[in-house]
Amino acid sequence: MSVFVNGTNGPNGTNVSSSENSNPYGCFGESIKFIEAGMGMPKEIYTLGTSTREPEGFVDLLKRYGIETCADVRRFPTSRFEHFKRENLEKILRDEGLNYLYLGKGLGGYRRGGYEDYRQSLEFKDALGKLEEVAQKSRTAITCAEKLPWRCHRRHIARALEKKGWKVIHILDDNHVWVPEEL
Repeated sequence: MSVFVNGTNGPNGTNVSSSENSNPYGCFGESIKFIEAGMGMPKEIYTLGTSTREPEGFVDLLKRYGIETCADVRRFPTSRFEHFKRENLEKILRDEGLNYLYLGKGLGGYRRGGYEDYRQSLEFKDALGKLEEVAQKSRTAITCAEKLPWRCHRRHIARALEKKGWKVIHILDDNHVWVPEEL
């Protein structure tokens, strides 16, 4: 069952909206809320997939949601899209006045034994602590290649952050974010 919040005012007068019974992203059985951009609360962190976006569109999304720091959690920070290769993405973001932080060594996916087990490791916990430290100082988005967070290891990072009191907001596009129900 999906839950859609429609036409109510959020913090700072932001409009929370989407069309009822309209889920363009096909979350598989999870309750979701689509919320319009612009919400800002303490201990919030965002996620965003690079997907097949153009560099301008990616940067525009970051700016639309007020992101200041992009934390790249791709274990292998390369891409078939030249602009999303680590060195190119870092330059694009810096040229746009945004910070780039590579955390893929400690938070990247593709782990022996699975990511759930890896989350118990000291390496993961240290990298998560670094991410939290940065996110407390600037509005941060965790980025990886997969567009949909429920198909990406970002969901595991998000759950770890949620257990530590963070609100995690997954950016899907210009007008939609996904906020999973609380644990």
